Amino acid sequence: MQQLNNSLSAIDSYLGGSQWFVFLLLGTGLFFTIYLKFPQFRYLKHSLRIVRGKFDREGDVGDTTHFQALATALSGTVGTGNIAGVALAIHLGGPAALFWMLATAALGMTTKFVEVTLSHKYREITEDGTVAGGPMYYMKNRLNMKWLAGIFAVATIFSSFGTGSLPQINSISNSLFATFGISHYLTGAILAVLLAAVILGGISRIAKVTSKLVPFMAIFYFLGAIAVILFNYENIIPSFIAIFRDVFTGTAATGGFLGAGLAFAFNRGVNRGLFSNEAGQGSAPIAHAAARAHEPVSEGLVALLEPFIDTIIICMLTGMALLSSGVWNEKFDNVFQDADLLVLGETYDDRNEQDAHTLYRFLRGKENLPLFTGSLVVKGGELQNAPTVLHARSIAEAVKVSVGNQPFNGNLEIKEGKLVKQEGVVLSGKSLLHSAPLTNQAFSRSWFGHYGAYIVAIGLLLFAFSTAISWSYYGDRAVTFIFGTKGVFYYRIIYVVAFFLASFTDTTILWTFSGITIALMTVPNLLGILILHKEMKREVRLFWKEYAVRFPGEKVPKG
Repeated sequence: MQQLNNSLSAIDSYLGGSQWFVFLLLGTGLFFTIYLKFPQFRYLKHSLRIVRGKFDREGDVGDTTHFQALATALSGTVGTGNIAGVALAIHLGGPAALFWMLATAALGMTTKFVEVTLSHKYREITEDGTVAGGPMYYMKNRLNMKWLAGIFAVATIFSSFGTGSLPQINSISNSLFATFGISHYLTGAILAVLLAAVILGGISRIAKVTSKLVPFMAIFYFLGAIAVILFNYENIIPSFIAIFRDVFTGTAATGGFLGAGLAFAFNRGVNRGLFSNEAGQGSAPIAHAAARAHEPVSEGLVALLEPFIDTIIICMLTGMALLSSGVWNEKFDNVFQDADLLVLGETYDDRNEQDAHTLYRFLRGKENLPLFTGSLVVKGGELQNAPTVLHARSIAEAVKVSVGNQPFNGNLEIKEGKLVKQEGVVLSGKSLLHSAPLTNQAFSRSWFGHYGAYIVAIGLLLFAFSTAISWSYYGDRAVTFIFGTKGVFYYRIIYVVAFFLASFTDTTILWTFSGITIALMTVPNLLGILILHKEMKREVRLFWKEYAVRFPGEKVPKG
């Protein structure tokens, strides 16, 4: 399993984890922001009006309303990225990573506006009478690049598992197990049945479920996060300062956190920002293609709201809860995951400035340190004369080894720093946390006490389950594009089965896989919308021309 994760990590490092991908993503958003004269700010109030149906016209073609399309797309983006993804970004890059998530969202508002507009314009009616759209349709019908459309559609199918199904249920099952002790298998089985009941009804049922689920879950989580922030009110201003103070310098070692450079914070913040709001990935246009609208730009304006709600509001709340509560750089008792575990060949102390700096350089890949190979003696569950054990990018403390909840006695075999898997052997101790468990700790530091973890668990359940619902629709539209409607039923069955299996699979591997699938969708989509930049500007001008005719008393922005 570890070898598989290493292989996936190597692939991801050349795709979603690389600097060129980050610059392509941000560069596209920046280009369209300037080219279209900052539409994310100038058009925001019009977006809100269109969502309420102001621009609707009798006879508009589509399967859903503007609000239902927005809710479906939001349910696809508001998921583990908002709870676990923000925690992972801060764990890896420090507070500055949150700034880059917000910057990605601001530019992503424009990117999503563009991709949804162009995709909506070239949507099609399928053989079963439903609407199908997405970047693969403008690639085929406008760019005449069927090969590129095919690559995007295949990537979408894989991404429906890597983004929508696998990490979502994995985060849910881990959270419910940690909070309530509910078996991973039981969680997976129950939610798989519920998932099947929703997605087998197609877009109409999906839209009805998400339009009711999204507002409820957003308000529920919003109130919980605000409670955490207000409880730790004395840390609100220092947390704000921390987000912006280290943007261009990186975060120095503090507490159990060994530091993060500018490049790493930038890369992880942008990467997790994309995972959260999916701007540029090309997923949201698939949901918005189903909306009843005669003018593509009107639906693009609806989509413009998504990164604002998803990242600027919800992710910012999560980030402030993590920072104000102070949990992001503290060590907590937890069970170690093999993928996050590394045994060094020497002993280090993170309270020693020189040792902390050495480990920081090692984690950045700037310095090589000897890795341990051999046997570690364990007596009564405690390591004897062991070198430094790293877990979750921190020095592990009070390490215990057990088998079946009993102290282990014997030898642990280590090869090049990695534990050679021994049946039933579990390592635990104190280390930094990341993903959902870290957010659990933050929400426990409020008036709710340990019950705060229940808010995260329930919020994660609602967020992640709704994401899995929406991504099943994205995947079945991609299957329809390649195989026709006859392949959709079989896809949905595979999707549900994979959803169940992922409930008890290693988290780290799933996050790594999702990073790869995101890049495989994003790159073709970004290249496509850049090619069509002039057409996008023409569409904007035509929209405002029609808007001025229909609403003569209103001041209309210049296209």
